[in-house]
Parts: sequence; C-alpha cells; structure tokens
Amino acid sequence: QVQLVESGGGLVQAGGSLRLSCAASGRTFSSYAMAWFRQAPGKEREFVAVIRWSSSNTYYADSVKGRFTISRDNAKNVVYLQMNSLKPEDTAIYYCAAAPQIYYSTQIYYSSSNYNYWGSGTQVTVSS
Repeated sequence: QVQLVESGGGLVQAGGSLRLSCAASGRTFSSYAMAWFRQAPGKEREFVAVIRWSSSNTYYADSVKGRFTISRDNAKNVVYLQMNSLKPEDTAIYYCAAAPQIYYSTQIYYSSSNYNYWGSGTQVTVSS
C-alpha cells in the first residue's frame, strides 16, 4: 500500500511559480513511477508529467513542457512539481499518482487508468 499526500497548491498570478510536493508512505518508493495529473472544472483528468527512476527519465504533456519540472527524492519519498510561467489555463486540482514500474514503455504511464494509488489533490488557481 502507498499513501500519497500533496501540498503546495494555492493562488498565484499569471507568470508566477509554485512548487507542489507529494509525500509517499512505504519503503519501496523508488519502485514506483510517480506522476502528476490535473483536473479542471468540467474537464477530464489529464496527464501533466511522469518520472520513472530519476530525473533523466521524465516526460511531460506538451501543454507544460518547458514550464514545469518533475523531480523526485527517493531518500525522502517525495516527488515535486516545479511550475513556472503559470497561466490561467493551468488552474486545476493537481493529483499525485503512483504506479509500479512494471512496464517498459513510458507511454503507458500517461494514462490515469494505469495508476494504483492517488492523493486527494491540491488546488492550484492562476489569476489573470
């Protein structure tokens, strides 16, 4: 079992930055792919970013590429999402998710249906 707790959300002006954190329980944190998804009002949950074993294995949605950075600290069981140059369209609830690293293809980890564990989410609001 893995429990995930997100923090760091809030209200920020367009162009600003926020850093989200996701603390995970369990002793096998490094064996999980960790991802961030987001869901805006009236929209489906969408993939934001995923990190496999280290920062050299990170993948992003086109909408956030170049602005967001996902990282992980396996010693602390924490995954981060640094969000820069925020836009009003980034407003959403951001969810942390974990999935066992059993698939070779990273594209599989773009789908929310492949994640076993989810946090309760943290609200990010970007004002114009």
